[in-house]
Amino acid sequence: MPDLFLCGDVMTGRGIDQILDRPGDPVLREPYLCDARDYVRLAENANGPVGLPVADRWPWGDALDVLDRLDPDARIINLETAVTSHGEFSAAKDIHYRMNPANVGCLTCAKPDVCVLANNHVLDFGPSGLIETLDALEVAGLATAGAGRVEASAWSPVVAGLADDGSLVVLAAGMSSSGIPPGWAAGQARPGVAYLPAGSRAARAGLADRVRAARQEHDGTLVVSLHTGPNWGYDVTADEVALAHAVIEAGADLVHGHSSHHARPVEVYRDKLILYGCGDFIDDYEGIGGHQRYRADLRPMWFASLRSDGSLDQLRIVVMQAKQMRLWSADAADVSWLAGELTRAGRPFGSAAEVSADGTITVRWRPA
Repeated sequence: MPDLFLCGDVMTGRGIDQILDRPGDPVLREPYLCDARDYVRLAENANGPVGLPVADRWPWGDALDVLDRLDPDARIINLETAVTSHGEFSAAKDIHYRMNPANVGCLTCAKPDVCVLANNHVLDFGPSGLIETLDALEVAGLATAGAGRVEASAWSPVVAGLADDGSLVVLAAGMSSSGIPPGWAAGQARPGVAYLPAGSRAARAGLADRVRAARQEHDGTLVVSLHTGPNWGYDVTADEVALAHAVIEAGADLVHGHSSHHARPVEVYRDKLILYGCGDFIDDYEGIGGHQRYRADLRPMWFASLRSDGSLDQLRIVVMQAKQMRLWSADAADVSWLAGELTRAGRPFGSAAEVSADGTITVRWRPA
């Protein structure tokens, strides 16, 4: 029975990169700011000083203690940052994230088993930036899914061993609904991401075929990780539901959804877990106004315990809060607030969240 840790967007570029020991070029080409160090100043103005430089562990903060204590069998993150010091700013984007490869210790310290790259920032610095990202992560011993040097490698599932001699299989894809430009799709001779146009029945059927192929080729727990949907809002579209259900029907054990800046609803479909949006985890967004009602400063750690047949046995959430470009344990009032929001958002799916005696959130669901 594998225990999995999942989280949403891990963005260690821009301001996070600047507080680490070996910051890269701070120049930005954004309509908002022109220097990545200004994001550090925004965070300090909002929540207090950040002593520079910080250790690689700093951005993860209290989350590392939680991971050590709960000791999941596998850890899956969505790495929403190009790990590169080269490449040109993508003309298809207004916002660009990159971390100096010399700071890769900021990732390895969290021991992720799989870094999902099928998202709308991994090609912020073009194909050469993606190639350097893949090389840097490979040298660091970090497995990747959802992007590659060619289409076949972008779509190839990654297989990781589990402590009980079982295996974890992760297939990743990114949807146009999350802001991925169509031109970022990997080709037969072109680096890119495993890309799907949102709302396309053909794309849905194609992904289901890939899930069935992965199920036939590999034994173990099959997770499909999807960068999909908008940044804000609890509503889940009919297209998102249809895609997630098709993935489960094709043989996946869990759908790991991300892209939203805050937690979105949970569904258990055919006894399998669907996370429609894990919410942000690490980034430099402090001190930026707008959308305060979603409390994007609260960062969920999702812990899913699966039975041997892949069905969901238990889902717990440990809530962090982002301050000073670090994750701190959230207080009881904030944990209760998030449980209430997840309960309201989850009603259409028969899921509810309650605060347990140990201060974590336990998600309940309506039996199939």
